[in-house]
Amino acid sequence: MDYDVVIVGGGPAGLTAGLYAARGALKTLILEKLLPGGQAATTYWIDNYPGFPEGVSGPQLMMSMKDQAIRFGLEIEMDEATDLLVNEEGFAVVGQNGKYTAHAVIVASGATVARLGVPGEEELRGKGVSYCATCDGAFFRDEELVVVGGGDAAVEEGIYLTKFAKKVHVVHRRDRLRATRAIQERAFKNERMDFIWDTVVEEILGDQTVEGVHLRNVKTGEVRELACKGVFIYVGNIPNSNFLKGKVEMDKKGYIVTDNDMATSQNGVFACGDVRKKALRQVVTACGEGAAAAFSAEQFVEEKKGIAYK
Repeated sequence: MDYDVVIVGGGPAGLTAGLYAARGALKTLILEKLLPGGQAATTYWIDNYPGFPEGVSGPQLMMSMKDQAIRFGLEIEMDEATDLLVNEEGFAVVGQNGKYTAHAVIVASGATVARLGVPGEEELRGKGVSYCATCDGAFFRDEELVVVGGGDAAVEEGIYLTKFAKKVHVVHRRDRLRATRAIQERAFKNERMDFIWDTVVEEILGDQTVEGVHLRNVKTGEVRELACKGVFIYVGNIPNSNFLKGKVEMDKKGYIVTDNDMATSQNGVFACGDVRKKALRQVVTACGEGAAAAFSAEQFVEEKKGIAYK
């Protein structure tokens, strides 16, 4: 075996699992298709992670997690998992660049932001359509922007965009936000934020770049156009679990089903973070699950090697 544990995904769950596994003297590898940190690394400000009274930037927190895990011997490889092979000896995680064998696997592959699925979205992606305010917000100084969604991510990123934009219009299909109360209070106090209730975006308008959106009120049927230069979309997530189809139990949406010890239906495979079926998806819960998954994987590996667990 190349490794004791291979972890798929380098977000908060994966990095914490890597920290705990490496610190437990397991030879551990993280496969990360992009940059370590996952979606949290593109979040401008995290206000509810314990130990930071004034909050902490997502990139800073994720970089610290990565450095801490590497200090204990964690290896990180830039590769995307495409399949999982199971045999009597263990597992082989198949990546685009190679195959990585291990006694146990921890899946922390996270989730990808969902698309709105309206005309103009794909055509204008990167030309005013974005899914990351931290990445693209600075390109829209003194412009009017639209944020689609009503959860924590939508409202938090909308607040961030007011650092640059003249006005941020939050378009939500319901008559109230789903974001936590503390985030809502900050948003409602922000003079640069405007809320358009009971409304959906039916089309993103523009030729070479975004020029506006076509809106429809779901209660009255009223339609109108709103001029803007950017559309930031936060309407949910899709679990990154396609490479495991038929290998472990999932729910209808593709989220991986585990027990309280993060064990999946396949013995020796564990899952944690946003790819796992659960009610709350936050950095702090991802970290807790990552630690639990690493603990379970350590027990599994040591039992497999015939080492008495202490």
